[in-house]
Amino acid sequence: MTRLFPPLVTLVLILGAWQFATGPGGLPSYLLPAPWPVAWAIWDGLVGGAFWPHLGFTLTATLTGFAIGSVSAILVGALVAESRLFERFVYPYLVAIQAMPKVALAPLILVWFGFGLASKVVLVALICFFPLLVNTITGIRGADRDLVEMARSFSRSPAFVFLHVKLPAAAPGIMAGLQIGIVLALIGAIVGEFVASDRGVGYLIGSATVNMNVTAMFAGVLVLAAVGMAGSAIIRALHRRVVFWEADPRLPPPSEG
Repeated sequence: MTRLFPPLVTLVLILGAWQFATGPGGLPSYLLPAPWPVAWAIWDGLVGGAFWPHLGFTLTATLTGFAIGSVSAILVGALVAESRLFERFVYPYLVAIQAMPKVALAPLILVWFGFGLASKVVLVALICFFPLLVNTITGIRGADRDLVEMARSFSRSPAFVFLHVKLPAAAPGIMAGLQIGIVLALIGAIVGEFVASDRGVGYLIGSATVNMNVTAMFAGVLVLAAVGMAGSAIIRALHRRVVFWEADPRLPPPSEG
């Protein structure tokens, strides 16, 4: 309850300010709809089943692209961190790809992979790839040099040193990159649906924009916000489980003696 209470207070304040802004003398409904019509649109879409096929399409593109982009980023990041030769040959081009605006690449990706799920997955994988790549490289190269040298002094193989010394040292950075990547993955899926799609929550928001249905637009945006919060919470929970040796910053440091 101590963790839930502050966000709930903030939520109540936001809803109160929202209701006040749309009350008598406030903003017109075509600019900012009141909270209750938006809540009813979300309820009707979820209970009536209209949201679920589109939400399922968006989640499939998001999770599939996130998985492909994350695994690729960790593998490539490990190669770059462990091999200076590989870094010199490949890393400049990875930076060049990251520098390209993904929104500008979206039409080209659609031409190559079509208007279905594949193009959204590719776009999501590209968007969430680079943050995790950088975190992986930084984490592996930031491993304790004394631990690395100690493992080598006991004639441990390079694979053992990587798996038992360097990879655990990089785990906090990798998990932080995953937390950033899951949010970027959702953004990538929505961008792909905005560009060209006949399914997905982004498609629903685009259709509502054409029809000037601001209530439906807000409903879609709030559903996406809830999905993003849930994904971030899951990654944080995995972070606590996977990096179990990392100290909790909310706890006081252990006393000496």
